[in-house]
Amino acid sequence: MTSPAPTRAYRRLSVEERQRQLKEAALSLFAVRAPDEVSLDDVAEAAGVSRPLVYRYFPGGKQQLYEAALRSAADELEQCFAEPPEGPLTRRLANALDRYLAFVDQHDAGFSALLQGGSVVETSRTTAIVDEVRRTAAEHILAHLEVVGATGPRLRMTVRMWITSVEAASLIWLDEEKQPPLDELRDWLVEQFMAVLVASAGRDPQAAEAVRVALALERPDGPAGSLARSVLPVVSDAAHLL
Repeated sequence: MTSPAPTRAYRRLSVEERQRQLKEAALSLFAVRAPDEVSLDDVAEAAGVSRPLVYRYFPGGKQQLYEAALRSAADELEQCFAEPPEGPLTRRLANALDRYLAFVDQHDAGFSALLQGGSVVETSRTTAIVDEVRRTAAEHILAHLEVVGATGPRLRMTVRMWITSVEAASLIWLDEEKQPPLDELRDWLVEQFMAVLVASAGRDPQAAEAVRVALALERPDGPAGSLARSVLPVVSDAAHLL
């Protein structure tokens, strides 16, 4: 007599575990396809569950699941800039960008859809989630600048402009088939931050103080030293402008 085939053990997941499973499945799909190209059936198949079960945990359907998955991605992105306030500023920024760009690399098409909009599931709530990531990143960077007192509008604008340039560079990097290499892109973005901070220092005392504090911790063999050595020869012919 043939023995019955062993059945696979089944473990009932808690509500939180099941929701996390479904959000992870959705994010894995958003990493390679735009959100409006992903159906609930796709999510159910990726998670190994039925479509009705997806509705049980996300009764609002695709919109609710998308917002929940986006919130999970946003939480991860917000933590990218949470770097301990130790060592040179450029090293802290490089560490933060390593995490941020790794997320971009991993989520690819989903990251593009998230920032560029145009998805059928985009709403004011999803836009607010993305804006919150930008605000949190700005707060982390301003904290690293160690400004005394309330931060002025010029310095806030400098930081927010750089965050926008990081987003734009990430999208262009994906469009350019992930070239240049990530470490080169990271170093370039760190140098750009130092450059715009120095440019702002000419107009804003807070930015000038931030530059002085930051440069005091930098090393000749670090990104700031490399930037100075590469830029000074280029601008040396501008002495007649002084």
